Amino acid sequence: MRMVALLSGGIDSPVAAHLMARRGADVLLLHMDNRPYSDDRSVEKVERVAARLRGIHGGMPLYVAEHGPNQDDIARGCDRAYQCVLCKRLMLASAEAFAKSVGAKALIMGDSLGQVASQTLHNIKASTADVTVPVLRPIIGFDKLEIEAVAKEIGTYGLSIGPEASCRAVPTKPVTVADPERMRSMESRLDMEAMVARTLGSVTLNTA
Repeated sequence: MRMVALLSGGIDSPVAAHLMARRGADVLLLHMDNRPYSDDRSVEKVERVAARLRGIHGGMPLYVAEHGPNQDDIARGCDRAYQCVLCKRLMLASAEAFAKSVGAKALIMGDSLGQVASQTLHNIKASTADVTVPVLRPIIGFDKLEIEAVAKEIGTYGLSIGPEASCRAVPTKPVTVADPERMRSMESRLDMEAMVARTLGSVTLNTA
């Protein structure tokens, strides 16, 4: 079954993609390009990680979508504390639209419960509230050491810890318990449908 795995430059998402591919999923990789809130090294890192995963499993084409404009719109129109939650919602909405366009039946995320602000139980629920396809999280119950062990085993760990600028859109104090009503109020200031369409229109197949 075809699935879309959101692939960041971190340690966790390659492990999630690997585990689902090992179970027989036909995995397409989708990277949300965060520039200018990250730098060129983040995309280069993702390219190296994707190449490593292809070396193990074959297939796994890498697609890249522009996400920086979404970060701009969120930062201008919303409470900064909600930047990460709204960022995740836009990523998932865009990934779902892409999945439907390529006939994929599920999304794969590298979430590990409670590891960062966007991965608290409240925020995971908030970020996926409107997603209509299954969202699979194969490492949700892993701790960091378990994730790192798999990453080292498959050869992505050293690639994932390479230098890059951290996301400059992350607020000083991100919300960890997103209030649904407040989140909806902020989203009403955004044209979510147009933002998703813009992101989907920017998707390109990476051939590096």
